[in-house]
Amino acid sequence: MSESSNKENAIKTTYLSIAGNTLLAITKGTVGVLGNSYALIADAIESTTDIFSSILVLVGLRYSTKPPDENHPYGHGKAEPLITFAVVGFLVVAATVIAYESIVHIQTPHKIPESYTLIVLGAIVLIKEIFYRIVNKKSDQTKSSALKADAWHHRSDAITSLMAFIGISIAIFMGPGYETADDWAALLASGFIIYNAYLIFRPALGEIMDEHLYDDLVEQIREEAQKVEGVVDTEKCFIRKTGMTFHVDLHLIVDGSITVKKGHDIAHDTKNVLQQEFPEIADILIHVEPHNH
Repeated sequence: MSESSNKENAIKTTYLSIAGNTLLAITKGTVGVLGNSYALIADAIESTTDIFSSILVLVGLRYSTKPPDENHPYGHGKAEPLITFAVVGFLVVAATVIAYESIVHIQTPHKIPESYTLIVLGAIVLIKEIFYRIVNKKSDQTKSSALKADAWHHRSDAITSLMAFIGISIAIFMGPGYETADDWAALLASGFIIYNAYLIFRPALGEIMDEHLYDDLVEQIREEAQKVEGVVDTEKCFIRKTGMTFHVDLHLIVDGSITVKKGHDIAHDTKNVLQQEFPEIADILIHVEPHNH
């Protein structure tokens, strides 16, 4: 898939996230207030942060896919993991607010949530899990770390809603004395959100640090390179991710007795083959090594 197609798919998916999160945040907040459920209100808070983080992802995607310029010869792709860090920040803030408010509500007497909140929560869990699968699939297709973060935001929302469902069920079916069950559920959900934030943060940090994370792609590049006429073998192969594309440094081994021009031609042929086979590769720097007979 080309970079332009990846960008278009990623942006369309982000718009879907924004629309879905807005509708769900309004629904959760309204039902939570009317149904006496802080767990559902906490869920609405988490969905509200999702809206802003999705907007942030959208802005980041538009910027990170700008073409290279004089000041950014490798492009603007590193903006993507930076945006991911910001999304993680939203998650941590949301989890902190939910945890604090849950503790306050646990200490404050209140009514048992209305039973109809369970129907709403059941539907929300299903919807958010579907959103997670859609966005996660698109993030895998586009190689977008920011979109991956957005997907996990949906998954954390589904977990929050599931915890709320469990807590409210306990409060309703166990009766008086269990009014705070949904508050405890919200508190537990905040811990899951923090854990999900770490799962999002770790690969984005690896991307910023150019960590070696692409063994499968390295192997595929080696296999394709060795099919090119004149290539004896490959040596070093380093990959760094920049936004939704990759930059590759590859060492080719060729016959040591050929001319410099012939070696240069083999390198160009290899680069053309690899970029045709792997459209997600933005650029390849090839170094030619002589084969020792």
